[in-house]
Amino acid sequence: MGKKLLKFYRFLLRENLLKLLAVILVIIICSGFLIASFEPGVSFASGLWWSVVTLTTVGYGDISPSTFEGRVLAIIIMFFGIGLLGILSASLATMLISIRLREHKGMGDYSVSDHIIICEWNHRAKSIINELRSDPQTATKPIVLIADIEEKPVSDPDMLFVRGVVNEDTLEKANLETAATVVILGDDAVEVTARDAKVVLTALTVESMNPDVYSVVELVDKANKHHCQRAHADEIIVSSELNSHLIASAASDHGISNIISELLSSRYGNELYSMPAPEEMTGELFIDAFVKMKKEQNTTVFGIQKGRGGTFISNPDAEYVIEQGDYLLVISKDRKQR
Repeated sequence: MGKKLLKFYRFLLRENLLKLLAVILVIIICSGFLIASFEPGVSFASGLWWSVVTLTTVGYGDISPSTFEGRVLAIIIMFFGIGLLGILSASLATMLISIRLREHKGMGDYSVSDHIIICEWNHRAKSIINELRSDPQTATKPIVLIADIEEKPVSDPDMLFVRGVVNEDTLEKANLETAATVVILGDDAVEVTARDAKVVLTALTVESMNPDVYSVVELVDKANKHHCQRAHADEIIVSSELNSHLIASAASDHGISNIISELLSSRYGNELYSMPAPEEMTGELFIDAFVKMKKEQNTTVFGIQKGRGGTFISNPDAEYVIEQGDYLLVISKDRKQR
């Protein structure tokens, strides 16, 4: 609480609002004391109320000066009010515009939590954001983009932008300490070897700053996968390897790429995702859970994941016993019981 108050104080000082507010406060107190002195039956507390109402030119009329001194004071306060309110309004408008420009240019610090950080901007980053916004679970989840580009690339009220290369400074601005997930993409502006090296270095930095964050890393060359594993990256996606598998599958089983694209997308068709196994299924056989989910929710269970982000078992034996903490890997039209 103390840090927030100090930050707010520095903000008022930086935006030159502290002096203006101090002047307004002095005028209210002084005029409240004077009107209480000039007008019979008006207390100091009522005088303060009258000062605020008069200074803001609201004029409720519940307290009206009847003496010559009181009316002169009211005229002075009203003229001061017009000027001070104009200055205050202009200062606030300038401040808000400045904040918006700073955010748009990626110059701000953010205090969001449980958010997603995306490192680097390219066409894949844009697709990732579109998919996240199509998923009900992440539709309004804060996303912080770190990229060395001129300004915020998309109009998304829940996406924040930090301008600069990905390093400790920009990761601190993105509040890595409280982030839930970090997606580290390759920089398309450099050649493959340097691109993967940059990804590995970013993964090392992220994991050293916050070992608890879940990191998803994109590589081009499979040979660099072990470097990311040493950096303790949680999930490593080799784009060239993934594309090769998909092309080979499409060549032998025509149309398979369309099915996989549908399952991986949140924007249309059925969706592939994991969900916690319901408590009542703990101790049940996999085949019983399979039948129950299909009958009751029209959801197909095709695998088991051992804990969130853990190893998975695809197409388990019918006799596999579901344990507490298991996740079900499912195919469904929407996310149920997440």
